[in-house]
Amino acid sequence: MYDLLTGPVFVLAFAFCVLGLLVRAVWYIKGLDWQLDRVAYTRFPKHGAKGALRSIGHWILPFGSRNWRVKPVFTIVFFTFHLGLILTPLFLQGHAVILHQRLGLSWPAIPMELADALTIAVLITGGIILVRRFALPEVRVLTTAYDIFLLLLTLAPFATGLLAVQNVPGYIFWLYAHIILGEALLIAIPLTKLSHIVLFFLTRAQIGMDFGIKRGGMKGRGISW
Repeated sequence: MYDLLTGPVFVLAFAFCVLGLLVRAVWYIKGLDWQLDRVAYTRFPKHGAKGALRSIGHWILPFGSRNWRVKPVFTIVFFTFHLGLILTPLFLQGHAVILHQRLGLSWPAIPMELADALTIAVLITGGIILVRRFALPEVRVLTTAYDIFLLLLTLAPFATGLLAVQNVPGYIFWLYAHIILGEALLIAIPLTKLSHIVLFFLTRAQIGMDFGIKRGGMKGRGISW
């Protein structure tokens, strides 16, 4: 069972995730309005690229944008959560071995103590984000059962993985649960809002290009937008 889950099933789930995200990215780009977006972007590529990089840079760095600075506590929670989400699955030693064996990918692994700390940080900050969705009226009104499900699905592989490595009773159950939930998460990423893994960069780039070209960036340059 272990060889099946970490072999063919994992490879299929990983391939589905990568190809699915690629499709979502292509759909997004093809969905841009020809007259309002693509013409402007292709006519002024330098201004567009500059605006895109500025927009992404401000939002990908903690406190890089005003919105991050006005909510410093949430910013720390948000970035801690996402840092753990990215680093732990990619650089955990056990995961690195599987990635190398099954996909031929190889990079250094992080120490187990750091992986445990990041996992705990993900669970704590994820819990804070969950409570925030119910505690703040402006967030609660936008929260659906779908959003809660996705958050819990995201946290589940971390919780079960932590239980497995701590050798709590039922090790085999927690190990298999960790693997299955992790692969379910991979499949869900391109099919759900979790696709913002890629779409975040595309949307921020588009907004940055809009401001760099159409919304004042090229003012007085003969552009009609």
